Amino acid sequence: MTAERNLRGKAAVIGVAESDLGQVAPGLTHFDLIGQATSRALKDAGIAKSEIDGFFCASSYLPFPTLDVAEYLGIRPRYADSTNVGGSSFVSHLLHAALAIDAGLCTNALIAYGSTQRSDGGRLVSPTKLLPWEEAYKPRYPVSMYALAASRHMYEYGTTREQLAEVAVAARDWAQLNPKAFTYGKGPLTVEDVLSAQMISHPLTSKDCCLVTDGGGAVILTSAERARDLHSAPAYFLGGGEANWHRSISQMPDLTTTAAVDSGRRAFGMAGLKPSDVDVVELYDAFTINTIHFLEDLGFCAKGEGGAFVSGGRIAPGGELPVNTNGGGLAYCHPGMYGIFLIIEAVRQLRGEGGRRQQADTHVALVNGNGGVLSSQATALLGTSEALG
Repeated sequence: MTAERNLRGKAAVIGVAESDLGQVAPGLTHFDLIGQATSRALKDAGIAKSEIDGFFCASSYLPFPTLDVAEYLGIRPRYADSTNVGGSSFVSHLLHAALAIDAGLCTNALIAYGSTQRSDGGRLVSPTKLLPWEEAYKPRYPVSMYALAASRHMYEYGTTREQLAEVAVAARDWAQLNPKAFTYGKGPLTVEDVLSAQMISHPLTSKDCCLVTDGGGAVILTSAERARDLHSAPAYFLGGGEANWHRSISQMPDLTTTAAVDSGRRAFGMAGLKPSDVDVVELYDAFTINTIHFLEDLGFCAKGEGGAFVSGGRIAPGGELPVNTNGGGLAYCHPGMYGIFLIIEAVRQLRGEGGRRQQADTHVALVNGNGGVLSSQATALLGTSEALG
């Protein structure tokens, strides 16, 4: 047994919460949304703010997020981590927090994020400078990069625009079961709706693209021993892995395969599990092609079969594999960096707090965060006490 494998079951998530979502009231800042989410997560965990001694934060607004946000929250952590690898950062933070707790560097770890991207006009709050040989083609960052990956997948494996659309349709169906979702109550989406929507970057239409919303989230972890004494049902950390192969899309080794191949293998290895053991799957679906890529790369289907796999409602409510049960970035919320919301939904499913979208007999949840342009991948497996064996 390796040192990494020894992390299995050593830490647990004890508190999760979102801030207000969608388009927040005028005057609220991303700090305020972090504060809302943190206050709610502390209440959920049943601990006081003064007990937080580990802090993990990434931000598109702040160069020193653990300093700025800790100051705002009024906490003085003895261990802090501001790893920023894009939207996957918070899934990476799960692994980092488990390591820190196991090493005795902190007792109670807070992971937090907030953004007012929609109120800010939907712009990227951290402009990305393209490489000179990319800039000449005037791509629309980041959608053109994902469109390139989608086009290659279609060319190489025969994936169709209709199959991409099935991902968006499933996400909207899940969102219809989630009162917190931005598209809740807006009615179902059809494949034809997706195909006939405004083309943004071929083959992706506006309905293949994630939402732009405001929102914040917070996640609190502690040791497994302490978690058993608290009132909330713990979601145990079973395994995690990180990987990155490139930063710019022109340097991606294979446009049809992401580093989730490695992050997933590492997470499953640490957890001692395989894809067939997973009850719910929460994937970073910034664009419809993401879901197809990650289902393949994480081993839920073979490479090239993702398009067929998501068809026929297989990942929608009532389907064979529940994927993005809150509606995902396509239909629930997407405030710039979505990864923390994957964790929140996974924990709620494990606790049985999903309301109308709750899946029965849920004991193992997988989350996979994505950062950059299919650049950074982070995978984690969480489970109930039954999953510990």
